[in-house]
Amino acid sequence: MLVTQMFAPTALVIGIYREMVALNLTDTLLALILVNAAFNLPFCIWILHGYFSSIPRELEEAAFLDGAGRIGALARVTLPISMPGVVTAVVYTFISAWNEYIVALTVTASPDRRPLTVAIPSFVTQYQEHWQYLFATSLIAIVPVVILFVFIERYLIGGLTAGSVK
Repeated sequence: MLVTQMFAPTALVIGIYREMVALNLTDTLLALILVNAAFNLPFCIWILHGYFSSIPRELEEAAFLDGAGRIGALARVTLPISMPGVVTAVVYTFISAWNEYIVALTVTASPDRRPLTVAIPSFVTQYQEHWQYLFATSLIAIVPVVILFVFIERYLIGGLTAGSVK
């Protein structure tokens, strides 16, 4: 799984484009979802595997003794303990997918299907710069990132301080 981390999507953009043409997925949102999932999922699995394996099994067994099933133990015991790891995976995946430029530019052809981050440079052309649109679009582009960090701030602080107290 980690072999996908050895290659940047930029290095594989020609192969990715040929696959999307063969699958008839060019200029679709599904193509962007598949590419981002293919490059981000292995790293997230690797992070979460390490985090979940550090949680003592005895906690889950205690939940079983208290009458919880597998899903109940996962929802009530394992997930609350592993939230800093889940938040780390979410932040990495979101930032990586949000900042993907070359593949999104290559896979999407029509301007109305391009992600916001790909559309921003189109306001600066050879003959004219539309600075007001560029700055307004850039401001709109950072809003989802700010909202994400507002919601996960408490988990980040908890994850940073989790190993500091015995």
